[in-house]
Amino acid sequence: MGGRVRVEREGGIGWIVFDHPERRNAISVEMWRAIPDIADSLGADDAVRVIVLRGAGEVAFVSGADISEFEEKRTGDAAGRYALDNGAAMRALARLEKPVLAMIHGFCVGGGVGISLAADMRYAADDAVFAIPAARLGLGYAPGGLEVLVDLVGPSAAKEIFFTARRFSADEALRMGLVNGVVAKADLEATVRETAIQISENAPLTLRSVKRIVSELHRPLAERDAEGLEASVRTCMESEDYREGMRAFLEKRRPSFKGC
Repeated sequence: MGGRVRVEREGGIGWIVFDHPERRNAISVEMWRAIPDIADSLGADDAVRVIVLRGAGEVAFVSGADISEFEEKRTGDAAGRYALDNGAAMRALARLEKPVLAMIHGFCVGGGVGISLAADMRYAADDAVFAIPAARLGLGYAPGGLEVLVDLVGPSAAKEIFFTARRFSADEALRMGLVNGVVAKADLEATVRETAIQISENAPLTLRSVKRIVSELHRPLAERDAEGLEASVRTCMESEDYREGMRAFLEKRRPSFKGC
């Protein structure tokens, strides 16, 4: 069995679940290929305000790419196709305009770390174990994935992660800046759900604008889409949601945002 990527919808939350428990949720080629359509579908669904990435079961978030496929699908001519599938999946997650959270428990290894880096925020259970063992397999690692990691943890910690290929704990990940918070495993789902609900109640246009601006700030000044960023801010200020937010504040009630 090659595993599957499934979707669950819960109010304003869309859950992307990596479901391959017999291999600790390792990502097969079939699963990589399924991710772009799933991400695009949730991105286009106006009822979904926040997306959460999680692993099925109690053992792992994602334990990496499915190494049992490497000899057949990640060597020779097949390696190029694998890289295209992997890259398309990562780009689809990264281009989501909605807030994306990663709910990490158990093993978060290799491609699992890569998938978590596509999220805007990462929350880990106290049993989470992180590693990128590329150097033990002789794998090359794409610059895009390394760039995101370096932005989060800095060059020295990124080199330590890759050079040693060792496993490190949730507390170490927190100190590095790889995750936003660590909670008891029993509390992880409730914590992430509460955070997702809190985000989903906020103005979608504002969230989209901020996410875009933060992303652009990593680009050199001359390469930033200044006009596009200004337009995103202007869209917020001219929106019905802005008027609703002001009215709700004055009326001392919770706003009801529509994303327009």
